[in-house]
Amino acid sequence: MKNLLKKKILIPVLALSILFTGSAFKNDFFEIAKQIEIFTTLFKELNMNYVDETNPGELMDTAIKSMLADLDPYTNFLNEQDVEAARINNTGDYIGIGAKVRTHKDKLVIVEPYKDYPADKAGLKAGDEIIKVGNTAVESYKDDAGNLLKGAPGTSVEVTYKRENQTKTTTINRAEVEINAVPHFSMINDKTGYIVLSQFNNKAASQTNYALRDLKAQGAERMILDLRGNPGGLLNEAIKIVNLFVPKGQLVVTTKSKVKKYNRTYYTQKEPIDTEIPLVVLIDGGSASASEIVSGALQDLDRAVIVGSRSFGKGLVQRPKMLTYGTQVKITISRYYTPSGRCIQSLDYWNRNDKGEAVRVKQENYNAYKTKNGRQVFDGGGVFPDENMGTLKNSAVINAIANENLIFDFATQYYYNNQITDIDNFKLSASDFSDFKNYLKANNFSFETQTEKVLLKAFETAKKEDLGDAIQADYNTLISNLSRSKTKAIDENKEYLLTLLTKEIVKRYVYREGLYDYYKINDPKIKKATEILNSPLAYSNYLR
Repeated sequence: MKNLLKKKILIPVLALSILFTGSAFKNDFFEIAKQIEIFTTLFKELNMNYVDETNPGELMDTAIKSMLADLDPYTNFLNEQDVEAARINNTGDYIGIGAKVRTHKDKLVIVEPYKDYPADKAGLKAGDEIIKVGNTAVESYKDDAGNLLKGAPGTSVEVTYKRENQTKTTTINRAEVEINAVPHFSMINDKTGYIVLSQFNNKAASQTNYALRDLKAQGAERMILDLRGNPGGLLNEAIKIVNLFVPKGQLVVTTKSKVKKYNRTYYTQKEPIDTEIPLVVLIDGGSASASEIVSGALQDLDRAVIVGSRSFGKGLVQRPKMLTYGTQVKITISRYYTPSGRCIQSLDYWNRNDKGEAVRVKQENYNAYKTKNGRQVFDGGGVFPDENMGTLKNSAVINAIANENLIFDFATQYYYNNQITDIDNFKLSASDFSDFKNYLKANNFSFETQTEKVLLKAFETAKKEDLGDAIQADYNTLISNLSRSKTKAIDENKEYLLTLLTKEIVKRYVYREGLYDYYKINDPKIKKATEILNSPLAYSNYLR
C-alpha cells in the first residue's frame, strides 16, 4: 500500500513541481507556484494521516529520484555525501587510504590500491574484502561503509579483511591522496610520445600541458593522446586541451539551450604549444562527454586522426545548482555541438518508445557535416573514428558479466593461482578463456535479455487466456535457442573479454602504472596509432 501511494499519488504530483530558480520560471510562474503548493499540502496530509508510520525523508528521496528519472540519467539530486564525492572527482584530491573501493551487498572490497599510497603500504591488494573498520563490522553498518575509511591526514585506522579465506588485520595511516588526470606519459619509441588522459578534473589541462612539453623535450616529434575509458568532466578543461594543438581564437564547442544565458560559444584563449605535431587520439565506447568534445573538435578541425571504436555519445551539458542543507541538483542545461555543427548525442530521452525507454538515433537519421578539409562526419551516435578498430558484438552480455564483478573476481583468483615473471609478454590463452567460461558457469552466471522478458510476459498472458498448453513447446524451444545465443555471445566477444581480463590481471602485478607500459608493447590500437604516425603519407591521407 505504501509503495502504491508513492507511485500513484506522490510521484506524479512531485513530477509537476519544479524546485529550481531561473529564467524559465518567468513564463510558468503561476503553474509552478500552484504545483508546489499542491505538493506541500499533499506531503503534509500524507505524513500526518497515513495509517502507518511514514519516513518523510525516504518518501521525499523516492519522489525526487523518480521525478528526475523521467528526464535523463545525468540530471541528478546530490546529497551531502554525493556533493563531496563530486568535489573529489573535480579536484582529484581527498583524504583517505589511497585505494578505489566498492561497496556491494554489505561488502567493502578493495578494487585497486594506488601504488605507494597508505593502503598499498599497509599490504592491501585488489580483491581484499574489508569486514571490520576499527570496531565497526561492515556487514551491520547501515550507511556507506566506505565513509569509515575516511579521516584526517596522519590519523590511522585498523582494518580487518579477508583474503583467500584467511582473515588478516592491518593498520592504515591516512594521507592526502592526489588522483592525477594524466596517470601516465612516456615515449613509445625515440620519436613518439604517449599521453594517457583518464579524466577531466581541474588538473587535466595543466597536466596534459606538462606531459606534452616534457615529451617534446625528450625528442617526441609525434604524439598519441589516449582518451579510452575517459568519462569526461569539466568542459573548460576540454577546451584548454584542444587549445594545446590549435591556434588561439579557434571555435571548439557551442552549447545551445532553451535558456538564453546558456547559449554560448567557446573559443581557444591562449597560444598553442604545437599546431603541427602529428597527433592520433584513441577513443572507445567509454570515451564520453569532454572526451568527445576533444576528439570531436580535433577531428572536425582535421588536427588529429581518431583511432579506436565509436565513442559513447553524450552530447549533453550539466551544471550543478546549490540547494538547501548542503545538497545540489545537477541539471542538463544544454546540448553541445562540435565546430562542424554536429551534436553527437546518441540517445533521445525526450521522445521515448512505448516502454518509456530512450531511443537510439537510427543511422538513416544521421546528418552529414564537413570537417575543415571537407571530410564527411556525422552526428547522432558518438564520435566515429577515422580508423575504426571494431566494437562489441553484444554489449548486453559484457555489461551483465561486468555488473556481477566476474571479470574482477576471476582476475583475483588468477593472480593467486599463477606466478608471472615476464609481464611484458603476458598473454591469456584459449585455455584461460575456457577456464573463464567455466568460472562463469560455476558462479551461476546468467542474465535475462529483453527478448526473454517480453516472451515471458507474452507466455504468462497466454496462460491466463488458457492458451499456455498450446504454445508451451514453442515457448520452450525459443527459450532454449536464446540460451544458446547467450553462450554464443560470450564466444563472439572472446577478444574483448580477454582484453578486459588481461587489463585486470596485469594491474594486480604491476599496478596501473605498469599497465600502461604493458599497453605500449601489446595494445593493438596503440600499435595502429604508431603505424599511422610512422608514415607521414598515411597520416595525411586520413585528413584529406
